[in-house]
Amino acid sequence: MTENTPITASSTIAAWLDHPVGGPLVRGMLGQAGIDETTLAPVAGLPLQQLVVLSQGQLGQDVVDGLVRAANGGEIPDDVADEGQWREVVTAGRFAGRTVVVTGAASGIGRATASRVAREGGRVIAVDISEERLAELVASLPDQLVVPVAADITSQRGVDTIIEAADGRIDALANVAGINDDFSPAHETSDAVWDRVIAVNLTGAFKLTRAALPVMLEAGRGSIVNVASEAALRGNSSGTAYTVSKHGVIGLTKSAAFMYGPQGIRVNAVAPGGVATGIPMPPTISAAGLGRLKPFQDMIPTIATADQLAASITFLLSDDAVNINGAVLASDGGWSVQ
Repeated sequence: MTENTPITASSTIAAWLDHPVGGPLVRGMLGQAGIDETTLAPVAGLPLQQLVVLSQGQLGQDVVDGLVRAANGGEIPDDVADEGQWREVVTAGRFAGRTVVVTGAASGIGRATASRVAREGGRVIAVDISEERLAELVASLPDQLVVPVAADITSQRGVDTIIEAADGRIDALANVAGINDDFSPAHETSDAVWDRVIAVNLTGAFKLTRAALPVMLEAGRGSIVNVASEAALRGNSSGTAYTVSKHGVIGLTKSAAFMYGPQGIRVNAVAPGGVATGIPMPPTISAAGLGRLKPFQDMIPTIATADQLAASITFLLSDDAVNINGAVLASDGGWSVQ
């Protein structure tokens, strides 16, 4: 790699650090923020663009664009991904004629899933609590059929609104919506944290699944994918409330897969590891919990993008996964085998 080698926002962070011009630029930016470059090791394989998401707004698009210009003589070259880097490949028509409900659709994994389904020909019932961000999703997909539904999945009224919007047809359901806890161990976990995390991550998924099943049973077919977590597979990746909620999601998945498989309904789960979604953390974090968890969280082998998780989710939602029922797909870069 030489000074004249173009480098773009789609180039990996590792490629930027290795670039004779881009490397010093990134290190200089990190130095101004008091960040050591070793902290980027888990995300080294991600495109530089993902730093905007990971920073949760602290690093703006203008900073990334500035780095690209500075590394390329003031120009922004054509955005070409690095050789060997994963690229999304849309399967045209995979969801043609299908109606797919996606929760948490306004951001992160939910948005990526809704977008992928829509671009593959599906009618998406896009559910989120944020009307503004749902409007942004719809605007980003002007040629696709996306029905925005601002609703709270923890309330029966919200669930009823979602089912009404589907208008009698639900071919698939992706229960993606979820929130973090504060990393607290059991003796520190407040009722407020417990109740809210369980309500969103587990009870909401249950209520919407319960409401969607009669529609699928009438049709004699359907596919449900629940987003669990690495925390559903182990006890050392998050706090008590989040860990319990995601273990519960696995229980919901396996029970429903067993009960409804004979009726043509497949129910599976995806267990993500670290994902660059920018999901906000609670304002206060348990020092005791974080202290215990951090050495194990530091062992995350890689961070995935939301689009990469959407690839796993849409595979299980689609007929490509025709013979898969009751499975828990660890889409975690190999974290679960450590």
